[in-house]
Amino acid sequence: MNIISVLENPEYTQKAFEYIFSKWGSENTYNVYKDNISHCAVPFPNWYLLMDKGSPIGCAGLISNDFISRGDLYPWLCALYIEDDYRGNAYGNLLIEKIKKDAAKFGFKNLYLCTDHIGYYEKYGFSYIADGYHPWGESSRIYQAALV
Repeated sequence: MNIISVLENPEYTQKAFEYIFSKWGSENTYNVYKDNISHCAVPFPNWYLLMDKGSPIGCAGLISNDFISRGDLYPWLCALYIEDDYRGNAYGNLLIEKIKKDAAKFGFKNLYLCTDHIGYYEKYGFSYIADGYHPWGESSRIYQAALV
């Protein structure tokens, strides 16, 4: 297993876009993902692929806001995904730890995420702090992890 950062490996931009869009995208979000992944920068956005034998088996992103009302909080872990056949092995935590490390390297004290999952992210150092609201009218739980 290895993690590819698109910021550090821009030659993976297209592969990252195709994989991440296949997991999270829709016809309405094609340009959002394409534009965002094509413009990785310090400190964000940055996108990551978890690779096994040259093929992506997971992904995640480090972004400034995850389409949620709490614009005062950043950066955000987003789009974490692990292929079904690889779940149950804590591979998601490999991506989480890489993103935590990168966010800390850029001087951030906390990392945030929004999700409806309860019980998963708590295993990896995240704590629920509030609810946030999306532009499309839904709400999500907001979690925070302190970066050391």
